[in-house]
Amino acid sequence: MPQHLHRHRATAARRFRYHDNHPDLSRQRAFRQKRKAFFLRGHGLELPSEKTHSNSPERRLDLRTGASSGRHQMTHIVNIDALPHLYPTHIQEPKFWESLGRAVATFGLLEEVLGKAIFALTATRRCKDKAEDQRAYAKWLPQLEHALTDTLAPLINSYDKAARNHPDVKLDILNDLVRDLRKASEMRNILCHGSWGKPDANGASLPRFVNRKKMIVDSPMDCSFLDQVQRHTAELACAVISTVTLTGLQFPGSDGPGRAVWQESPAKSST
Repeated sequence: MPQHLHRHRATAARRFRYHDNHPDLSRQRAFRQKRKAFFLRGHGLELPSEKTHSNSPERRLDLRTGASSGRHQMTHIVNIDALPHLYPTHIQEPKFWESLGRAVATFGLLEEVLGKAIFALTATRRCKDKAEDQRAYAKWLPQLEHALTDTLAPLINSYDKAARNHPDVKLDILNDLVRDLRKASEMRNILCHGSWGKPDANGASLPRFVNRKKMIVDSPMDCSFLDQVQRHTAELACAVISTVTLTGLQFPGSDGPGRAVWQESPAKSST
């Protein structure tokens, strides 16, 4: 999968930091106006011209709040009725959002599969003695609760640990799989949390996203790329299932071959 992240030369805070005590007020206003226009252009909108009357001490426009100070008070709010239909998704074709939605939905399947794999591998791990078995059982319920509530990144960590602690999991395929899962988790965060800008001539959009390492996306994404991500994520989910079935277990929730991980106790017949 191509790399879409690179490091900032300057942190986001440094790039957009603004000092209110700057001596040149006109440069302050120009900077704020430019930043506001840049944000609106990314969503297909334009900044209306404002007469700030910078030469008059009686009226000064504060672009941070949209209010002016002086004898004539002015306030501004967003005209919601004037927003384009389906704003801000109106600037891309419906096919783009279909491809993005399918990719995101497949990541949801991957999270479900990881949770079931954690259940299967932790439920069937063999212990050395009864004491170890009791300790493992005491920790099992919290593990299952996390498998139900964790997001993708911690689910991958829990799956990796559960697989390595299981004696029948083939570690030669696990290492590459976990590496690919972690890369996919980075892409999932971009797709789910990015703000999609105006598409280029080829219909590709650049998601505005900064991760915790101050890395941003530098390559626009189109339908073809999103479809590839969707397919790759589906293949990862199948690979996770295979790590369970290769141990001889039936994957939980399926009707496939293998030994059932959990069997209900037979009901006692009443006489």
